[in-house]
Amino acid sequence: MSEAVFDIAVIGGGINGCGIARDAAGRGLSVFLCDKGDLAGATSSASTKLIHGGLRYLEYYEFRLVHEALVEREVLLRAAPHIIRPLRFVLPHHSGLRPAWFIRLGLLAYDHLGGRKILPPTRNVDLRRDEAGEPLRPEFKRAFEYSDCWVEDSRLVVLNALDAAEHGAVIRTRTEAVAAIRENGLWTVELSETGTRHGQRVRARALVNAAGPWVADVARRTGDGPHAPMRLVKGSHIVVPRLFAHDRAYIFQNADNRVVFAIPFERDFTLIGTTDVDFAGDPGDAAASKEETEYLCASVTEYFREPLHPSQVIASFAGVRPLFDDGAREAKALSRDYVLKLDEVPGGGTPLVTVYGGKITTYRRLAERALSMLAPQFPKARGAWTANAALPGGDFPYDGFDAEVAKLTAACPTCGSGRAQRLLRAYGTRAFRMVAGARSAADWGRDFGAGLSELEVRYLMDREWAVTAEDVLWRRGRLGLVMTLDQARTLDEWMQAQPRTAAASAA
Repeated sequence: MSEAVFDIAVIGGGINGCGIARDAAGRGLSVFLCDKGDLAGATSSASTKLIHGGLRYLEYYEFRLVHEALVEREVLLRAAPHIIRPLRFVLPHHSGLRPAWFIRLGLLAYDHLGGRKILPPTRNVDLRRDEAGEPLRPEFKRAFEYSDCWVEDSRLVVLNALDAAEHGAVIRTRTEAVAAIRENGLWTVELSETGTRHGQRVRARALVNAAGPWVADVARRTGDGPHAPMRLVKGSHIVVPRLFAHDRAYIFQNADNRVVFAIPFERDFTLIGTTDVDFAGDPGDAAASKEETEYLCASVTEYFREPLHPSQVIASFAGVRPLFDDGAREAKALSRDYVLKLDEVPGGGTPLVTVYGGKITTYRRLAERALSMLAPQFPKARGAWTANAALPGGDFPYDGFDAEVAKLTAACPTCGSGRAQRLLRAYGTRAFRMVAGARSAADWGRDFGAGLSELEVRYLMDREWAVTAEDVLWRRGRLGLVMTLDQARTLDEWMQAQPRTAAASAA
C-alpha cells in the first residue's frame, strides 16, 4: 500500500467515517479507511438505536437539524429495511411537566417538518383502554403516540463499510493511524497494525478525521490542533428483562427536562436510556456508572406500576459523543448537529476535513456535506448518489420483510422460521447467499449456541471483518445477551484458531 496513492484516507470506522468512505467510493474515488479497533467499536454501537428526528430538540430551536433528521428517517428506511423498521412511541402526559397543548404543538411540527410519506401520523391514546396503559401507573390516563424508526446501529456501520469495500475501498480494522503529515503535495499516514511489529504507511490526496471521541487526539497527530471547541458527553443505557408485552416504545418526560426511552429490545428485553453527562478520560473506558443506572431506573419507575431496581439490570453500555461546544451550560442542552471543519494549505491541496458531533440519523447527509467540501480537489468525481441506493441486503421493499422470510424459509428448509427471521434482520437478502449450501443440518457446521452456527461465523470473518467473539456477539448482532460466558469463550477460542482471510473482498 505504501506505493499506492489514495484519493481519500479516512481515520475512524464509526458511522461517520464509514458513511464518508461509502459515499466517496461510490463517486469513483479511491478510498482507504482505518480504525484502531473494530468497526463501530465505540460510540456507534452504543446509541439508543433510533433513527429519529429528535422531538426534544425542538425545544432548543434546532429546526434545521430536526427537519434533516425527519427527512432521513424514510430515506434510510428504504435503504435498509432489514436493519431499520418503523417504531411507534407512546408519550404519557405528565400533568406536572410540559402542558398537553405544548406537546401537541411539538408533535404537529414533528409530523410536518420532514415531508412524512411512509410513517403514520401522531394520534391521541386513552391509556385507560389501550394496552399501552397496562404497565403504567393508573394516574397516567392519556398519551400521545408518534412515529420514528429503530435501527441496529452497529450493523448500519458494517453495511456502510461493506458497500464502500464493494465499490473498491480498502478497509483496515485494528489499524491505528499514529501520525499524518503533509509532504510533497500528499498526506502520508503512518499506521500501526495490531499484532505486527512493523508499521505501514499510506498516502492520500485528502484526509478525513472521523475519529469520534478521539478526534482531538488524531488532530494532534496530524500536527493540526482541533479547529473547534469540543465537549465529550457520555450517554449510558441499561438492558433489563422485558417490562411490557406490546411492540411499542415509551418516551418518558423527567423533571430535569430530559427524556428517557424504554424500548423493546431483542425480543426478551427492554432497553432504557439515555443519560447526558460530561466525560473526561479515555472514551474506550466509558461505562454506565452506578449513579446513571440509578437515575434510569428511577426515571422509568415514576411511570411503571412495578418499580425497577438496579439489581434487575442484566447489561449496560455507554458511548461518548464528541459534541461541538456551543456554550450550553448543561450537557443535555448541547446541539447534536454536526460541524465539519476544512483545513488546507494556501492555494488549495492536501485538504483535511474534521468531523465533530452528529447523530446516527444524519450520517448520510454529513457524508454528502464532507464530499462537497472536498469536491474542488476531485473535479472528475461523480455526484451524490446515496439517497436512492440500498445498503447491502436492503434491496427489497420497506414493507416486504415478511415476504422475504417466506422466501428464505422456502429456499432453505433447514433454516426454520425463527432462524430465517434473525438472519434476514441481520443480513437482508445477503442471507440467501450465506445459506445457499446449507442443505442439511451438518452443512451449518458447529453450533456455538443461541442459533449461531459455524456457517454464519465464517461469513462474518470472511466478509464483515469479525475477528473476536465480541465482534460477533455484540457488534454484528446482539447474541451476547443470550449466550453464556462459556459459550462466548468457546467461540472466541475457535475464531482465534482459524486462518485469517481478506475480509469483504467481494460479498
